[in-house]
Amino acid sequence: MDEGRVGTVFERVSVPAPLRVLALGATLLVIGSFVGVLYHVVDVISDPRTFLTIVALTFVGTTVLARYLTDRVAVVLAALLLVGGLGWYITGLPRVGFELWPHVRYTIALLTGQSVLAIVNLQTWVLAVTPAPVFLTWYLAVRRRYVAGAGVGGTTTLFFVLTGDAGPELALLGVVGVVALVGVGELDRLEASVGDADIVATVVALVILTSATITLVPTGMGYTFSPDTGLNKPGFGESGTADTIEGNLLEADSEFQILGSLELSSSVRYRVRSNESEYWRVGAYDLYTGDGWIRQGSTGSLDRRLGTPAGRDRVVEQTYRPLTEIRTMPAVWRPRAVTGLPAESARATSLGGLRPSRTLAPNETYRVESAVPVATLPELRAAQQDYPATIADRYLQLPDSTPDRVGARTGRLTANADNPYDTARVIEDWLESNREYSLNVSQPSGDVADAFLFEMERGYCTYYATTMTVMLRSQGIPARMVVGYGPGQRVSENEWVVRGHDAHAWVEVYFTDIGWVRFDPTPSGPRDSVRQTDLETARESGGANVDTNDSQRGEWTPTPTTEGDEPDAANGTSQFVTPMVQGEQVPVDVTLTPNGESSGQSGSGTDTRTETGITTVGLPTAQQATLGLLALLGIVGMAHRTGVSRRAYRAVWLRWQPRGDPETDVERASERLSALLARRHRPRRQGETVRTYLDAVDADDRARRVAAIRERAIYGGTVSEAAAEEAVELVDELARE
Repeated sequence: MDEGRVGTVFERVSVPAPLRVLALGATLLVIGSFVGVLYHVVDVISDPRTFLTIVALTFVGTTVLARYLTDRVAVVLAALLLVGGLGWYITGLPRVGFELWPHVRYTIALLTGQSVLAIVNLQTWVLAVTPAPVFLTWYLAVRRRYVAGAGVGGTTTLFFVLTGDAGPELALLGVVGVVALVGVGELDRLEASVGDADIVATVVALVILTSATITLVPTGMGYTFSPDTGLNKPGFGESGTADTIEGNLLEADSEFQILGSLELSSSVRYRVRSNESEYWRVGAYDLYTGDGWIRQGSTGSLDRRLGTPAGRDRVVEQTYRPLTEIRTMPAVWRPRAVTGLPAESARATSLGGLRPSRTLAPNETYRVESAVPVATLPELRAAQQDYPATIADRYLQLPDSTPDRVGARTGRLTANADNPYDTARVIEDWLESNREYSLNVSQPSGDVADAFLFEMERGYCTYYATTMTVMLRSQGIPARMVVGYGPGQRVSENEWVVRGHDAHAWVEVYFTDIGWVRFDPTPSGPRDSVRQTDLETARESGGANVDTNDSQRGEWTPTPTTEGDEPDAANGTSQFVTPMVQGEQVPVDVTLTPNGESSGQSGSGTDTRTETGITTVGLPTAQQATLGLLALLGIVGMAHRTGVSRRAYRAVWLRWQPRGDPETDVERASERLSALLARRHRPRRQGETVRTYLDAVDADDRARRVAAIRERAIYGGTVSEAAAEEAVELVDELARE
């Protein structure tokens, strides 16, 4: 590059004109919108400091390189950064059984609402894709290619809008940044004055204010694209909608958001034949986001994903017959064999749940053989905490923003528990005993587990299961959130009718050399009562698909057995126990106080609802504050451009006068009087004396008195405070009329 060329580049990037500063500020808004999304993503999985360091270094490097690189070289460098980063990410993926098509389907799913949080090795992916758009957007802005920079940054933000990861505030921030960058950049190109930027500020304000009533991104036509099943229409038959427990839990696919109040559906979904009562598991989630759950990874073939527990097991055989069209395949954990027509094309999730590749038709039966983990209580208590890295990395994850008080309270509650099993049982019992079951709740604005633990008094299964999972993870115990159906109504010795209101959420805890064990912290009595009331109401109202031929007779109960026929677990007759039954006696010597804290602990008398750290007043987020400030500046610009600000100032000036010394007060009062008379009658003409003017407009005695006080002040040289006070008050009276 010759010296003249270098000199020209230095000139172009070093002039700190006011409009240029505004354009670069708008560029920061655009970059901040998608960097903000990625920051929240990283915060969910790890400490975001490495991510922020990379962003900062990219800014510094871009600012330096912009002095030397041509536009073409910069575009090539950005492409190399992106391709190289994605190549680095792909090389870190498991190579066993690698298939291209699932990744293509997942890419399509990303553009139709699939969150990037479900991506495997997410932190590597974020670090791989971040530098390229930051570099190119900032480079183009520094080189005054404002429209191109807005295009690159806006497209990146749009990508995260389509994945659903950019919330309304960040999406709006990106739109505002793009509008401001294009507008101010154009003014800079035309060498306009900074005063003309009020036009852009007006447009920005209109964008922000309009977004308060108009949705920024359309939500489509009620269809979703799944990387496993393609284009789907929501709904379980006729009544399973997203505003029900069933719809919220089981339509979630790989993303599950915790909502507020929900309803029940009494429609029959399945008839299940099984050699024992169980929880009919549909799926699990591993990644906690603070307000919901994500299941990372794609589905795989059944022969690769099915298996048996690490320890001993017992076999449970089930046959499922759906009675409506449905897109779930329940199975008792852990399924090791699946047969039937639906199994021919079924897939298994990364966490071992079954997923049909199409909608199952009524009466389309499939059979499952499951190996259920069993162990003795001594074995569960003796399970070591040397978890495999694959388990610890995946199931101990918590967002970096999770409040420390969650782990602190859990530590106090479980202080007397010296092993993972007893810790889990104490948490399960505490939640069951200290929170009220209710479907009518307000969706918390922050971390769900923190809110349920400290600020909420009631909730439903989702809140119980989420909170228990987070509490266990805070103590270094691997756990995951699980959804499916409870046993349902038993209609014969080996058959159950499962309805929509049996949809449920619970917890699975990992025990070394044993496997995943189920815990259910939701109080069963209140939940059963709510379901029974819902069923009775549906029956009374003649609801469709509420009963089968044999479900109206009530719950089937076995014939009482002769004493001694059944093994007595309490006396040790039964060798193994299946530690997955809600309501078992907490097997640890822990006494709970009325506040729910373990007795005998330092500080146990503290009312944790008022501990330090609880936010009592909701503060705006950084995005909300930024948008609010931009809206305010825009409104100011709009007011200046339309003259509203001048008229508003004039109106205030006429009605309120700041006080000073007597001479100044009289002069200001006289100016206000002249403005009032000019507005109500006519302005005073050039050469027209004050007395002549007052006579011409037929001014009243108060106006004449103010004129007299001013005349005395001018010709007498002094004016008293009383006279000045009188003049101000007289003009105030006239202004109020």
